[in-house]
Amino acid sequence: MKSHPGTHVYMIDLYDYIFSLAPLWKQVEGFKHAVYPIMQSASDGIHLICFSQGGLVCRGLLATLDDHNVHSFILLSSPMAGQYGDTAYLRYFFPKLLKSEVYRFCYTALGQKVSICNYWKDPHNQEKYLKTSSFLAQLNGETAHQNITRWRENLLRIKTLVLIGGPDDGVITPWQSSLFGFYDENENVVEMKDQDWFVKDAFGLKTLYLQGDLKKYIHSGVLHTQWHSNSTVYYESIDEWLT
Repeated sequence: MKSHPGTHVYMIDLYDYIFSLAPLWKQVEGFKHAVYPIMQSASDGIHLICFSQGGLVCRGLLATLDDHNVHSFILLSSPMAGQYGDTAYLRYFFPKLLKSEVYRFCYTALGQKVSICNYWKDPHNQEKYLKTSSFLAQLNGETAHQNITRWRENLLRIKTLVLIGGPDDGVITPWQSSLFGFYDENENVVEMKDQDWFVKDAFGLKTLYLQGDLKKYIHSGVLHTQWHSNSTVYYESIDEWLT
């Protein structure tokens, strides 16, 4: 790593292509087996950089690891607050469904076995979302569960949360979801600080913000597939948090 010589870099290659459709809790367990040994071998801790859907997998990983040693948790264009949009990505997986109809499949027991459905958040069908969501609603503290306090404490073990996104992403919808913003019932974007789970500090995000440990970066002109290879994004938003 040129900007940080001597740093060990690991790229975890799991659940590619069609396997990315595996339910997210299954992916969390798979990544846990791969990442935990690295954590154990790093006495000074690690930095975790996660992209797109992988960011949600990483959040699940941190929530369920009581002794993780992550310092900087860096999220590249990840749908932290959910996904709701007619994109080429959606049409690839659901070619016959409009975004307004996806909930009919996603908000079922079968749908919740598909990764995309684990974070599909239809602002017009919130009651169904809260009733059926087995991943995102729990992770964001939107539904009560027995692990909510533990998961919150585990997230707060990190030193810095870095959120990176931009308006030209083309996949994450709304793009502000990468910064914990999301649509209301009229599809107007409600920013992070006005989200109910932020106000209530349901999973620790407000605490990180008030401590000054939450950093947000917005980059225009970056397509979804370019985030991890864009040098401007790296040097302006990531590099300083790898020390």
